[in-house]
Amino acid sequence: MGGFEVGVELADGLGRTGILHTPHGSIRTPAFIPVGTKAAVRAVLPAAVADLGAQAVLANAYHLFLQPGPDVVDEAGGLAAFMGWDGPTFTDSGGFQVMSLGVGFRKVLAMDVSGLAEEQVVAPGKERLAAVDEDGVTFTSHLNGDRHRFTPEISMRIQHQLGADVIFAFDELTTLAHSRGYQEESLERTRRWAERCLAEHVRQHAARPHRPRQALFGVVQGAQYEDLRRKACRDLSALEVEGQRFDGYGIGGALEKENLGTIVGWCAEELPRDRARHLLGISEPDDVFTAVRHGADTFDCVSPSRVARNGAIYSRDGRYNITAARHRRSFEPLDPGCDCYTCSRFTRAYLHHLFRAKEHLAATLATLHNERFVVRLVDDIRAAIERGDLDELERETLGRYYAGTR
Repeated sequence: MGGFEVGVELADGLGRTGILHTPHGSIRTPAFIPVGTKAAVRAVLPAAVADLGAQAVLANAYHLFLQPGPDVVDEAGGLAAFMGWDGPTFTDSGGFQVMSLGVGFRKVLAMDVSGLAEEQVVAPGKERLAAVDEDGVTFTSHLNGDRHRFTPEISMRIQHQLGADVIFAFDELTTLAHSRGYQEESLERTRRWAERCLAEHVRQHAARPHRPRQALFGVVQGAQYEDLRRKACRDLSALEVEGQRFDGYGIGGALEKENLGTIVGWCAEELPRDRARHLLGISEPDDVFTAVRHGADTFDCVSPSRVARNGAIYSRDGRYNITAARHRRSFEPLDPGCDCYTCSRFTRAYLHHLFRAKEHLAATLATLHNERFVVRLVDDIRAAIERGDLDELERETLGRYYAGTR
């Protein structure tokens, strides 16, 4: 069984609840999808990820291609079996990592690269490791310097071998540093690649009937331009190859925080109502509310686990660093009232000690808490939409979180 089922819709916006059906189970949306880049949420057991309420995990096709190789994952029975995860899985196409690692940029850009030619757009101090042409991308491995080639067809074959329930079409990641002209060229290239991805997706399903059907999401680019974003949505929605259309859509590319809701809203207005919309890369509470209100159904982000490993803790009263001296003798939970494993058993003083002592358990316990914080927040948003009191939840949650002084 597959597909997306729309539930309760906001009367004053594009947000909604729903159910995304996959071969490994259904995901109630909106939902936060923790990132397990290399088939593992770093420092956390898969069973613990399930216990904290995560409904699915997202792994990275680029990293798994490099190590251990998609053939190994395929032979193991697919991503879920390989990593011992009982629920749904996602993999991205590898396009973001190929491009971002290739030019040294992050997802959101705010830097002056004026005067550079398009082919020179690279973060200061970084060497270009990826080159785009009409057929695909040639890139250098960040692990050992080997040269590799990704095309739409190769990305599809890799993701079919990885066997995730939801996979993404191969797209070109542009940055806010690229000109309007380049964005237009890239958007059309991404459309052509999307059509090739659909065709290869059909071929792979025919060649691999022993594997469960995978849902393919197209990726919407267009940077900050309304006409380009809307055009990308319409173009991708119209694509069909041998009866196969995209099962959902990812909203990707360079996004500035202040434009997040606007851009998601443009896409939600254009994309088919009966298809899920995945937003790549957010987890801050205000961004989560904004994204859901404007139509995002699922989203992922590495931030909760990444900052946890450096001692940054999410709490209802704001984010703070557990390594600060004031927590040395603090014998309360990381976030009083939190129901996670860490908060129910340990104190800030203990986590402070673990980080200061450089114990590996520090990362595990902090990650469990941060992931649970975001998962629970999105669960609360879903429940509030169903009850009809999202406004009240948003005022209370954000008012408390951003008024915190810790």
